[in-house]
Amino acid sequence: MPNEDVIPLDKLARVYRKIYTKQQELTKQYESANEELELKKVEIKNAMKDQMLALGTNSVRTEEGTIMLSQKTRYYTDDWDSFKTFVVEHDAIDLFEKRIAQKNMAMFLEENPGVVPAGLNSMSEYAVTVRKPTK
Repeated sequence: MPNEDVIPLDKLARVYRKIYTKQQELTKQYESANEELELKKVEIKNAMKDQMLALGTNSVRTEEGTIMLSQKTRYYTDDWDSFKTFVVEHDAIDLFEKRIAQKNMAMFLEENPGVVPAGLNSMSEYAVTVRKPTK
């Protein structure tokens, strides 16, 4: 006698896919509307930047809020091999961000069993994926 409280997997998959499809539709609607708003914000930010540069100021208080202009510099490289050599030569390991390349770490551990860096932690979790039925 099957358990009457258990919902069949095919029904769960159908409902899951319907929810997923609705989320996709809502996400597309949101992204489209949000993209339009982002473009308008960029235009307005550029207009404010141009006016502030013309005024020679980096802060303006208005009745609607304080507008601040700042300069941000980002660094990047087109030659990672040379950059890594530079880091080693100058003992400047702190020039790298503190995160682990997940796939590379998994591959390293697979290729070097028993060689584990001190302080390395891992967390595994199950993931459930539902795909459209194949016909």
